[in-house]
Amino acid sequence: MASNHLPPDGVSGDALESARAQGRLHHSIATTLLVIAAARAERAAPPVHAARQRLAQVYGATRLRKRLERDAARG
Repeated sequence: MASNHLPPDGVSGDALESARAQGRLHHSIATTLLVIAAARAERAAPPVHAARQRLAQVYGATRLRKRLERDAARG
């Protein structure tokens, strides 16, 4: 978004662009941190947390079963 404002006396256009870029970076970081916080809160919610724990149990049991099958096949 181009701005038609003239820079204040003693401030170069490069300095203003650098400040704008810095502001955009800060905004981007803040937005990213908010998204991460929201995702963490969602994962910690009781129904989601319980579902994730159940999936972890099933995954662990499946890995154990496959390992035991491999071990049995080896002799």
